Amino acid sequence: RVGSATSLSSAIINTRLQELVKLFKERTEKVKEKLTDPDVTSDDESPTASPAAAPVPPPGGEQEGDKPAGDEHYCEMLCCTFKYRPWLDRLKNYRFPSSIDPLTNLMYVLWLFFVVMAWNWNCWLIPVRWAFPYQTPANIHCWLAVDYLCDLIYLLDILVFQTRLQFVQGGDIITDKKAMKENYLRSQRFKMDVVCLLPLDFFYFKVGVNPLLRFPRCLKYMAFFEFNNRLEAILSKAYIYRVIRTTAYLLYSLHVNSCLYYWASAYEGLGSTTWVYDGEGNSYIRCYYWAVKTLITIGGLPDPKTLFEIVFQLLNYFTGVFAFSVMIGQMRDVVGAATAGQTYYRSCMDSTIKYMNFYKIPKTVQNRVKTWYEYTWHSQGMLDESELLVQLPDKMRLDIAIDVNYNIVSKVALFQGCDRQMIFDMLKRLRSVVYLPSDYVCKKGEIGREMYIIQAGQVQVLGGPDGKTVLVTLKAGSVFGEISLLAAGGGNRRTANVVAHGFANLFILDKKDLNEILVHYPESQKLLRKKAKKMLQSNNKPKDEKGAPGDPLIIPPKADTPKLFQAALAATGRMGGKGPLAQLRWRLKELKAMQA
Repeated sequence: RVGSATSLSSAIINTRLQELVKLFKERTEKVKEKLTDPDVTSDDESPTASPAAAPVPPPGGEQEGDKPAGDEHYCEMLCCTFKYRPWLDRLKNYRFPSSIDPLTNLMYVLWLFFVVMAWNWNCWLIPVRWAFPYQTPANIHCWLAVDYLCDLIYLLDILVFQTRLQFVQGGDIITDKKAMKENYLRSQRFKMDVVCLLPLDFFYFKVGVNPLLRFPRCLKYMAFFEFNNRLEAILSKAYIYRVIRTTAYLLYSLHVNSCLYYWASAYEGLGSTTWVYDGEGNSYIRCYYWAVKTLITIGGLPDPKTLFEIVFQLLNYFTGVFAFSVMIGQMRDVVGAATAGQTYYRSCMDSTIKYMNFYKIPKTVQNRVKTWYEYTWHSQGMLDESELLVQLPDKMRLDIAIDVNYNIVSKVALFQGCDRQMIFDMLKRLRSVVYLPSDYVCKKGEIGREMYIIQAGQVQVLGGPDGKTVLVTLKAGSVFGEISLLAAGGGNRRTANVVAHGFANLFILDKKDLNEILVHYPESQKLLRKKAKKMLQSNNKPKDEKGAPGDPLIIPPKADTPKLFQAALAATGRMGGKGPLAQLRWRLKELKAMQA
């Protein structure tokens, strides 16, 4: 019957079963959502590194920890076994590249070094062998051997390297062998290289071994300037090499002048007058000393006697003044370029101090400003990183931002599962800011317009009744302020004070920049909104005795029985009735016992 106790209990059981089915369906949907998108429900899990941020394995294809220990290679010969190294196999199997990138290939830079060494041999030794009596029939074979070794290097540079250099034509990098060879044959470099190797050595059979016949070898100066450009591009402190090169220019000019002075002395006759070299001591050292005093215009030299000596000395003085002024100017430019950053830093700091003194800023504030300048400059080498990247194309700025910041941002749990391109766009909007010890990063109650990512250092979250109790210490890679950045409808106020513990370098992302980025990535915007909502719910969720949020129950407790119905059941029990209410009361007792 419709009103019987059995039908009522069946209805209650059916209702409970339907509730269980509904709860199990919800649980199944949550599990399915977690399987399809693990980042949605893994906010509390430790973030894993992105594949793009994973370390690149070594060229061998194995990680450092996966390398087999104790690899040994042996070579058997007759009855003995010799151990040999694997690099011999790589050397045997090496194939010379069909094309060479002159801008990035380190092997080409190394080859240019040998070419420049051969060029320096000719430039420095040809004047010495021509002026001083150092080339004799007894050692002529040694001089010729080194000469022809340098000629071989010149020849290999023409036949092997210059014909394989890549070049850009119409925006395309040309790597075709025939095109590279034709490009070199049409260039000015090829004409100069051919002049360098003019076979004037055949005149040795007629006039003897005269070093001046090798003077065309000094015309390979284009290789020297190319080597300078390539070497400065790969050196971290190129100004040191520039100083050394400028000093070498000065030494070479003194070297040539000493050779000319010995030649003039030999022309006039050694020791014939007080002005010429007297032939005593080491001839090169004595003549070099005279050249230094002449070109640098130190003075204290003997007066020339003959017309030839007067003309020679006048030319020396004019050349010395010109050469020395050029060297001083070039050295000033080199040192100025090397210290340009330091000069800019001092200029900014001096202007700031002058401004603070004019407005009578307190000394405590001035000291903190000075500390910020000094720490920022010594830690970053610059005051504003964006100034260096403003001239680069957008793609190159992105590549640099990925290399510098991606490892940190990719580990932030908030951005796990977001579009990778959105993270790339976000990297370009990050600003690096340095906070001093005890500086407030943000204060409780203020409007949150930024999100912070800790690049280096630590920050402390303060709370408690006095607002000075350290609740938690955040380290590098942590993120805070994201709820205020993503919340809407008045939820963007700071909930705690955050103070820098020591020097802290933070990345800042403005809310305006993030909203401009999320316009183009609606899926990532939905995911971030969902995560922000979960964070707000978890923060507002009541906690159990241990302080952790209570776990949701699959079977929630049954709603309480209405008070009027309880009174009717109690009256039935006291009267001892046997009607439907009595049967229902008995059935409810059974259900309570089963539930317990």
